[in-house]
Amino acid sequence: MEQPNEMNTLSQILEKLRLKGKDNELKMSDHGKMQSKSLGKIYKPEDLTIVKTYRFEGDSDPADNSVLYLIEDREKNIGYVLDAYGTYSDYEGPAFDDFLKKIPTENRDEQELFC
Repeated sequence: MEQPNEMNTLSQILEKLRLKGKDNELKMSDHGKMQSKSLGKIYKPEDLTIVKTYRFEGDSDPADNSVLYLIEDREKNIGYVLDAYGTYSDYEGPAFDDFLKKIPTENRDEQELFC
């Protein structure tokens, strides 16, 4: 049975992040590092930890498939990286995937992240 406050859609999770002040989007920079414009920071993989991963699949269009990574920096700031799956990725070449693979992962409970 589904929990009443369980988040199922990308928009629900992004809205919850926004309401908690954790809606810092990280994007890959031209220099091969992650950048948070809202925090004014540039990160190397060792500066970050992936604390939760969500995967979303569109009902009929593979272009609707996406993954949302919740990421924490060393100062405990939570942000996110949003990308499409595989060939629909927003990033060309292996640099983005290679960067993500180097980030340590620590799967945390949603209640801990959104409290």
